Amino acid sequence: MGGTDRRDFLIKLGTGAGACALGAQGVASLRSLAPNVSYDAPTTVKLGPPAEFSDGLKFLADERLFIFRNGNTFHAVSAVCTHLGCTVRAEALPKPETVDVGGSPLQLTHQFSCPCHGSHYTGDGVNTSGPAPKPLSWYRLSVAADDGQLVVDLAEEVGRDFRLTV
Repeated sequence: MGGTDRRDFLIKLGTGAGACALGAQGVASLRSLAPNVSYDAPTTVKLGPPAEFSDGLKFLADERLFIFRNGNTFHAVSAVCTHLGCTVRAEALPKPETVDVGGSPLQLTHQFSCPCHGSHYTGDGVNTSGPAPKPLSWYRLSVAADDGQLVVDLAEEVGRDFRLTV
């Protein structure tokens, strides 16, 4: 009688251990479906020291971004068309224009056009014609505390009245 109790105990212990091992393997298999790493592009990007930006417009192809400098004042406008995401082109205006944006003057030296479907934007990114449903995005600029470089946050859109003065 003592032998069957021991045998039943060992069978139950082995069955329980096997069930725990299968459960742990199942959890590990399900966990492997969710990656530990995000493959999204970073939203904050260092652009370089402000001194590297000359007055006027600079296009940054990797970020699909236009950086405007007027003296010590900067602003960033997206180069991504709001229609289907093509990269817009900057076209120099024959004569600079000054417009009031958010209560402060802004000198426009360029306008934008989309080569894919013909959308047109003013120099501050407002859509004027074509299938584009909304204006080009403006992004927050800041200065990195560690090395003084301009930093753009591509996840934080700002109003057209945003300016960074360094």
